[in-house]
Amino acid sequence: MPNRGVAYFSAEFGLDESLPIYSGGLGILAGDHIKAAADLNIPLTGVGIFYKRGYFQQHISESGWQQQLYPEVDLAASIYPVQLVKDTEERPIIIAVEIAGRQVYASAWRVELGSVTLYLLSTDVEANSDADRHLTDTLYPSNQDVRISQEMILGIGGVKLLAALGIQPDVWHMNEGHSAFLAFERIRMLSAEGVPFETALEAAKANAVFTTHTPVPAGHDVFSIEMIDRYIGHYYWQMGASRERVLSLGELEGAFNMTRLAVRTSSKVNGVSKLHGEVTRELFHRWMPHIPIQDIPVDSVTNGVHAGTWLAEGIKQLYDTHLASGWAVRTQETQVWDAVRDIPADELWEMHQRAKSEMVRALGLNLPSLGEAPLVIGFARRFATYKRALLIFSDLERLARILGDPQRPVCLVFAGKAHPADEPGKDMIRRIVELSREERFKGRVHIVENYTMNKAKKLVQGVDVWLNTPVKPMEASGTSGQKAAMNGVLNCSVLDGWWVEGYNRRNGWAIDGVTNGDPGCQAQQDSETLYRLLEEEIIPLYYQRDEREIPAEWVDMMKESICSLTPVYNTHRMVSDYWHQVYAPAAARGSRFAADNFEIASRVSAYKQFIRANWPSVQVRSVEILGEHSGRIGLNKSTFRAEIALGTIWHKDVHVEAVGSDGRLGIWKAKLEPVQQLAAGTYVYEGVMADVPIDIREANVNVRVTPISPDFANEFEMELAVWG
Repeated sequence: MPNRGVAYFSAEFGLDESLPIYSGGLGILAGDHIKAAADLNIPLTGVGIFYKRGYFQQHISESGWQQQLYPEVDLAASIYPVQLVKDTEERPIIIAVEIAGRQVYASAWRVELGSVTLYLLSTDVEANSDADRHLTDTLYPSNQDVRISQEMILGIGGVKLLAALGIQPDVWHMNEGHSAFLAFERIRMLSAEGVPFETALEAAKANAVFTTHTPVPAGHDVFSIEMIDRYIGHYYWQMGASRERVLSLGELEGAFNMTRLAVRTSSKVNGVSKLHGEVTRELFHRWMPHIPIQDIPVDSVTNGVHAGTWLAEGIKQLYDTHLASGWAVRTQETQVWDAVRDIPADELWEMHQRAKSEMVRALGLNLPSLGEAPLVIGFARRFATYKRALLIFSDLERLARILGDPQRPVCLVFAGKAHPADEPGKDMIRRIVELSREERFKGRVHIVENYTMNKAKKLVQGVDVWLNTPVKPMEASGTSGQKAAMNGVLNCSVLDGWWVEGYNRRNGWAIDGVTNGDPGCQAQQDSETLYRLLEEEIIPLYYQRDEREIPAEWVDMMKESICSLTPVYNTHRMVSDYWHQVYAPAAARGSRFAADNFEIASRVSAYKQFIRANWPSVQVRSVEILGEHSGRIGLNKSTFRAEIALGTIWHKDVHVEAVGSDGRLGIWKAKLEPVQQLAAGTYVYEGVMADVPIDIREANVNVRVTPISPDFANEFEMELAVWG
């Protein structure tokens, strides 16, 4: 287990609205991650950037267009004390990062969260030029020169800061690829101690882990090779490697890809939901097409949310009354939440109504005055086209009838920001503003300006239904619906991200469109499903009241949602999963690779260099399928034989197997062993597959050779394979 802790690097952290150094889901997730680590007393240190002007504040003009404002962050207003990091003589600690041939200096600010400390780097120091003082002003700048500078400050500067503070992490966690340059600095530091590059690479890789959040190629940071030469070129010789070798760690399709760098310098890679793990394997398969998608070494840890941050005060009080003591730090225990089923329906409904009233008040919503507050559906997230905020407006006449029913009124509340460079996203906001002003939608469609953490809390606590309509499978995880669920708000979502795992047919509603590759048809199908759910299930259930004027079946569904989702989709469970599945193995691996003057790291690096040099001579010369006969009904037994030339590579340093399709989008494998040596370096391999789950003639069988080592993190670590 790690004893010196985890260094958790992220470009953004969403701790609280008063410290606006986050833009959206990635930052909120990072903030929840370190809060949960503090709750569980997990030794973790966060590393990020202090953005002097944070992410922009949104103003929506009279014409409906988003405008961006960048006021300076007011540290005095932060509920988390932010302090300048100083040395023992009370002087600010300053680190230097060489960027494009010049020294850029950075100070650090410290935020304490119990056992966890978050360090935030800032270039706003006197020693810098005026331009460099502004490098860390804003989050995710469109200017590529500023972007790469920020990522060098985060990755390289972050490692230097921890070294200056005497912090020696057991595990280095890259939350997205923005911080991947940290691998370069770790290798450079080892090189300065006389460790050869390849050995230093293996040592640094051994205890580095990488979480990817982006399911599409366009979401990964990419810089031109010319830009990498200009900004990082001085690092090549300091790392003890050639330019070509360093560039090979991130080079992809003629450019330098930060996700590729992160993957090649990590021993463990994970997506943020089970489906996202599958999508990531498909994405990475483009980089290594000779390895089947099913074998791409990507795991998954599904995101969760921090209950203490996102629960409404009234709901917390209800849980304090009815749940077991200490429930707030036992959120991942299923039995703790079983008690929710015994909460009187009127009490749960009353607390939800309080949260709803507070949302209406805090956000200044002008809801129709028709007796009881109408059914309110919330949609709040970044305005990106794939999230399809306009899907519910596909048929305006039908929507107007749904929202305008005087007996069963419905309101829609939207909130979110578009990236300053995302014109289509901004146009979506403009269109919703335009629609909200139409007579048929007045008071029925609302858009909340300047979406922030505090407004997010009010929305996930106070709406009745949380709507999510992304293009499947582009939602890596999504967490806003998890925040809603623990407050008793019901989800209606496309079966994407976390919801495809969480939905059980009793805890919300699914927009279960079968993807067919045609966006227009998909949108039409999904909108039709959404309208049908609203008309036939959601609205009737909400307005179906018992003798107490309570929607009893709706409240039962609220309880099912809380009980089935909250113990799974919370950050205590998530961080525990990271601890056991990711951090502890990486810490043990890092310790082994560093022991005895990097003996294992040196051995692995030499072995890999030998394999790479001799791999071109490996060939599968022939493949035969022998002795096929029927076994049990529907199953076959087959013997495979292959003649394989290994050249100078030892036969025990490769894994040989027959690989075939199982007919259900999966693969099966049968191990082959050497049974005869035909000549120096040439062998006959044989193996038997007892229960081939498909007619062997339809299984697309082939024989594969891969290099193996007991010291590899996974059997495809070298991304090498030869097929027959």
